[in-house]
Amino acid sequence: MKFTNYLRISSKNNLLISLLVNVVILSTINIGYAQTNITSKFNSVNQDIKTKIKAELLKSKSMSAKLYRITQNGKYGFIDQTGQVVIPAQFDLAWGFVDGLAQIKVGDKYGYIDTTGKRVIAPKYRLSFAFKNGLALVVIDYKYGFINSSGKVVVQPRFDGALAFVNGLAAVQVDDKWGYIDFTGKIVIKPQFEAVLHFYDGLAAVQVDGKWGYINVYGQVVIPPKFESTLRFSQGLAAVQVSDKYGYINQSGKFVINPQFNDAWEFIEGLAAVQVGQKWGFVNANGEMIIPPQYDKVTAFFQGLAAVKVNDKYGFIDITGKMVIAPRFDLAFGFVNDLALVYARGGAGYIDKEGKYIWNPTN
Repeated sequence: MKFTNYLRISSKNNLLISLLVNVVILSTINIGYAQTNITSKFNSVNQDIKTKIKAELLKSKSMSAKLYRITQNGKYGFIDQTGQVVIPAQFDLAWGFVDGLAQIKVGDKYGYIDTTGKRVIAPKYRLSFAFKNGLALVVIDYKYGFINSSGKVVVQPRFDGALAFVNGLAAVQVDDKWGYIDFTGKIVIKPQFEAVLHFYDGLAAVQVDGKWGYINVYGQVVIPPKFESTLRFSQGLAAVQVSDKYGYINQSGKFVINPQFNDAWEFIEGLAAVQVGQKWGFVNANGEMIIPPQYDKVTAFFQGLAAVKVNDKYGFIDITGKMVIAPRFDLAFGFVNDLALVYARGGAGYIDKEGKYIWNPTN
């Protein structure tokens, strides 16, 4: 999955939604994942940005403001957890709040607002991303650099591609190779890889000669590149692809769950979504099938609930597999700060954990 620089695009459409929700769509993210959506399996460098967004999505829990994006008459604004409008719909596009700031788009330019709606960094970038570790990735004259929360450029735009800072390092592209920089912009791991992911649990997935492995923060290969695709480490395990099957390895590179799934996602809240045939279920870290494959599509578990698709409608199950919110939505994403984004009746709304609308669907 790759977005332009970060996201997996294989048979991940089912969870890709979930990931893109929690940080990009849910105005609360966010890839802390994100629902990340979030963060990823890569098949080409041009997917890098997607994975980045995914990771950001998965990081949505760490969002600093409990505000949620809404649409009204084609414009975007924000509500609070009670459904009260805090920032009236006025932007052409908007993303979630991270570190107190949210990306907005006015016309064809991107900028940032604070939680009051004030434009603290005027829309002037052709492309920008959410703040992470105090810095935001922006594109100036077709090059990638980083700004701080005051809008000051702290890492000059000189890279052909880049991912957000995570755990003190950011992936950057120089010509057709990827490496990593620190907060000062100094290259600490020489660009030498075909594609890369963020560092998590001290390891980052990198691609060499079409295969994926993992390096440590010193740039040393600790798990040799031998997998068709990989995801980041989460809760001590990482999903990897061998031939046409997915399994899970530990940080030593040893399989703890043998390749057997048609698709697999990261462990979140102790469970990972896996695909067997055409159906999705959930396994624990021992590889035990806790919730049998029976759903057409799913999201990861967030705040104890996961969205599942049954007979063309989405509902929510708990960690025992019990349906706690009946399937009645056209599309649904994971819960963030006790609300979940859902689509119904041609619009987007938010529900609480009882399935009650906090914001009725609008567009």
